[in-house]
Amino acid sequence: MRIAVTGSIATDHLMTFPGRFADQLVADQLHTVSLSFLVDSLNVRRGGVAANICFGMGQLGTAPVLVGAAGADFDEYRAWLDRHGVDTDSVRISEVLHTARFVCTTDADHNQIGSFYTGAMSEARLIELKSVADRVGGLDLVSIGADDPEAMLRHTEECRSRDIPFAADFSQQIARMRGDEIRILLDGATYLFSNEYEKGLIESKTGWSDEEILSRVGHRITTLGARGVRIERTGHEPIEVGCPDEDAKVDPTGVGDAFRAGFLSGLSWGVSLERAAQVGCMLATLVIETLGTQEYTLRRAHFMDRFTKTYGDEAGTEVKGYLA
Repeated sequence: MRIAVTGSIATDHLMTFPGRFADQLVADQLHTVSLSFLVDSLNVRRGGVAANICFGMGQLGTAPVLVGAAGADFDEYRAWLDRHGVDTDSVRISEVLHTARFVCTTDADHNQIGSFYTGAMSEARLIELKSVADRVGGLDLVSIGADDPEAMLRHTEECRSRDIPFAADFSQQIARMRGDEIRILLDGATYLFSNEYEKGLIESKTGWSDEEILSRVGHRITTLGARGVRIERTGHEPIEVGCPDEDAKVDPTGVGDAFRAGFLSGLSWGVSLERAAQVGCMLATLVIETLGTQEYTLRRAHFMDRFTKTYGDEAGTEVKGYLA
């Protein structure tokens, strides 16, 4: 199964604030917030939702196709992704703009405040999926992640017109999108990804109920933080999958991307939705134990020991066959 992942390619600047954001906010002054946080650390990491997802899929051996736009400063990042099993030949390189930047501060409660500079990402709207499909011999699924809004709309419409199944995954872009844009992007999606908060925001902005949205997508996949994930389909009982125990909670950045990487890899293997969600939750656990979105190492024996301990021998035996 050939999967292309569209979305942002970025460099992450991750900072840690030792206090709590909540302690710095005055309830009756939120209309005029002006705050500066003295942070303890700065880590510069590779990131961007599409690149993060593809890195995880590459670690699992499923050879994803990365589709997005980056700057001339992408050479080192490209080499890193190539070494980790990602097809980067469909990345557009801007002649004038830098690769996008994500700047994020995390407090002691693991709450986050972030800003995103689009940079070269604005040129993603110029990418045609047909040329990508022609190069790799066809696409079975396109995951349309947070990107230049015009690019997201173009990729969605092209998937519809060419009958390519697609996954809708707005994540960071949902805050700036209007209800009519969200309705266009999710209608007819084979998979709709969101976390619990985004789920409510999607319903609020579109004016569609949970049931109405479910009738317009094949599968609604909602990540639940430490409680795992819920998968819903019309006419079926929800599937709920919990997370493995964490060795440590270091940094939540990129955890959702890692879940998607594991889930999409499971789809590529052809396993059940439940099993794919289990792989996603296991990969997400590795990321939350690591500082940075692509700094974890997937050691097969270690991965399978923890996976089998959490989900049982039958699940372990099945997944091990794909990781061998």
